[in-house]
Amino acid sequence: MILIAASFGMAAVSSTEEAMTVLDLLMKGGIIMIPIVLLSLVSFYIFIERLAYINRTTAITKDLVPAITGELKNGNPNNALMHARNNQAALGRILESGIEKVGKPMDEVERNIETATNLEITRMEKNTGYLGIIASVAPMLGFIGTISGVIKIFYNISLADNISIGLIAGGLYQKMICSGAGLIVGVLAYAGYHYLQIKIDKYLIRLQESLIQFLKAV
Repeated sequence: MILIAASFGMAAVSSTEEAMTVLDLLMKGGIIMIPIVLLSLVSFYIFIERLAYINRTTAITKDLVPAITGELKNGNPNNALMHARNNQAALGRILESGIEKVGKPMDEVERNIETATNLEITRMEKNTGYLGIIASVAPMLGFIGTISGVIKIFYNISLADNISIGLIAGGLYQKMICSGAGLIVGVLAYAGYHYLQIKIDKYLIRLQESLIQFLKAV
């Protein structure tokens, strides 16, 4: 038991030291690390919030379209409208816009559905553009931090009487942390942006299939 407790204690100390090492490295990156860290937090929040919204609003209930088309074929548009309004996903709102125009020219029904679809897609893409901006800005901030650090290193070299590899390498590795952190944040934001876009594109394919079934019934 003592050995187990000791091993757990050593593991805890090791993890603490590792965490402190990462924190120390971030601190050594300089003041430019502050906006990079803030951008990473913003991108993480946007990605999680958008992912949760997209997953919730792109859910397609298999029985929804058959239930609505069945009511329309039976001449019960009010019941069909009720089915659409009871659905909390984007498909329900889009079908609702089409049901409201049932009995009018088909061009008007399709135009109303297209407008509602574009509105829903715009809602899904809300704030995702910031991920694209972060994907571009974060690496540039990292390069700015590294370049400013290199300038400072060479300035110190110009003032020093004795030039050593330690003087150059010690300051250079610290400033390269900015470039590494900026690239990591940029890559993650870029990947998150395109992942959300892929989910929206896949939903559009499934949405088109459902709308075709609805329009055939109309």
